[in-house]
Amino acid sequence: MGASDTGSGVTTLPDPDSDADLGAVMGRIARTLQQEHGDVESTLASITSSAVDIVPGTDWASVSLVSGRKVSSHAATDNRATELDGLQTEVGEGPCLDALREQETVEVTDFAVDRRWPRFGTAAVRLGVGSLLSFQLFTDGDNLGALNLFADHPNAFDDESATIGQVFAAHAAIALSAARHEQNLRAAMDKRDLIGQAKGILMERHKLTAVQAFAVLVRTSSHTNRKLFDVADELTSTGTMPDD
Repeated sequence: MGASDTGSGVTTLPDPDSDADLGAVMGRIARTLQQEHGDVESTLASITSSAVDIVPGTDWASVSLVSGRKVSSHAATDNRATELDGLQTEVGEGPCLDALREQETVEVTDFAVDRRWPRFGTAAVRLGVGSLLSFQLFTDGDNLGALNLFADHPNAFDDESATIGQVFAAHAAIALSAARHEQNLRAAMDKRDLIGQAKGILMERHKLTAVQAFAVLVRTSSHTNRKLFDVADELTSTGTMPDD
């Protein structure tokens, strides 16, 4: 069974329990993620919503990203995921952290009897989490985070869930890496444009060449111990240089 368009611009993913070839299913997922990403946050939202639709047994999902020593929850399809990620950062334990650190798939079949993370497990049971699959997201060794799939009841995930989840996580990591790269490129272009505007102001105001105007910006950046972009931003937004 192929993917269909509902007319709303959203691609309906095929049922993983059908006889569709797994490679074809994953190919459609890859195209869906590629088509829907515009920035990092929208890509993350596409990843988690698609994971709930395609990985058998999944009731809700999130992506945990690492920034320094802090683990933050993104694009959670249920508020409980955000609370659990915050708890993992606080107590320093949990399945998502293990997936991030060990570069592996972590499975919890029943939180009520699992004793690997006492404090985290108790909170998970209190929040009504039955079972979990967590996959590390990485591209070429770049550890980006973890894709977390939650179920409201124990023993929700089987071998098919693990297989589809692993391949899905590989596609998700590529989509996330591409979105980050694209976002960084856009940010670099925006900075370049802003610096160009600042140069134009100085050239017009002081009758400078482009090289001379850029040298003024660089010198001001050095003297004020501020980034070149910040100097240009102040000039274009206020009309004055930091050391004027």
